[in-house]
Amino acid sequence: MAEVHVIGQIMGATGFSESSLFCKWGIHTGVAWKLLSGVREGQTQVDTPQVGDMAYWSHPIDLHFATKGLQGWPRLHLQVWSQDSFGRCQLAGYGFCHVPSSPGTHQLDCPTWRPLGSWREQLARAFVGGGPQLLHGDTIYSGADRYRLHTAAGGTVHLELGLLLRHFDRYGVEC
Repeated sequence: MAEVHVIGQIMGATGFSESSLFCKWGIHTGVAWKLLSGVREGQTQVDTPQVGDMAYWSHPIDLHFATKGLQGWPRLHLQVWSQDSFGRCQLAGYGFCHVPSSPGTHQLDCPTWRPLGSWREQLARAFVGGGPQLLHGDTIYSGADRYRLHTAAGGTVHLELGLLLRHFDRYGVEC
């Protein structure tokens, strides 16, 4: 079986209006992919940057996959959350990006968005917190239902990923 090693980090985020940010992440693959080592999902610590600065997380990602085919190439889904002074958490943005398919080191910028909801939900979010969230997480990266959502742009999550590919030449894939 061909193997893919993904080694890197979620460096941080910029452009969010909220402070005290943290990121929940997960990796999704097709059925032909098997995770040999590493964890499929995780969460960073909370960072409270100064206004306009980057929230630094430097959260490690270390995954090792085996695959029988290229369909279902790994994609990283992200949820950025903010935490208020009372410890309540509210969604700041959803985003996803495909793991690069060429070996080497890659700098990725993943834009995020969040659902707007009705004007009442927007007003409640401004004064009470909370706000609309997606019922199904796969809506983040499936275009079928996403085009109907009313959304607001969030910030950008910055990632640094290194890719090692092994035994792809045995299966007729040139890297």
